[in-house]
Amino acid sequence: MRLTAQEEYGLRCLLRLAEVGDDSSLTIPEISQMEGLSVSYVAKLMRILRRGGFVMSERGVTGGYLLAQPAAKMKVGEALAWLGGRLYDPAFCDEHAGMDLICAHATGCTLASLWRRVQTAVDGVLSQLTLEELALGEQQLTAQSARFVQLSAAQPVKTESQPPRAR
Repeated sequence: MRLTAQEEYGLRCLLRLAEVGDDSSLTIPEISQMEGLSVSYVAKLMRILRRGGFVMSERGVTGGYLLAQPAAKMKVGEALAWLGGRLYDPAFCDEHAGMDLICAHATGCTLASLWRRVQTAVDGVLSQLTLEELALGEQQLTAQSARFVQLSAAQPVKTESQPPRAR
């Protein structure tokens, strides 16, 4: 479970566009220079983001890339999912079963249960967070996150329970 470079840098490109405003654009070379990334890598990221409907391109002398919708409406979780996926995918257990075809812990796996809970918490944060909020800066985002954690702590996390075992 880790954040990929594509997810990180794709979000950074979106943040740059959010910082210049909903009606302004940046070129690939401008984003490349601001983020310290190669022009070809930024071009790849912008192509992915355009296909996902997060950015659009304008041709011409004043052209470039701009957000496809206002930053206040763009959910960070949706962008991350498009850029690469989730931290925990239930298919992980199918793909990494060890030497067997089916994982020895396929039923009642406490680790899979843990990763599902972590993913649920991450999804809860990312589904609420907008690109505009992310662009506010670390201090304000930290304060908002603290409020979210307080709200989440008040609500129990739903887990898949197993029926009690017969004795």
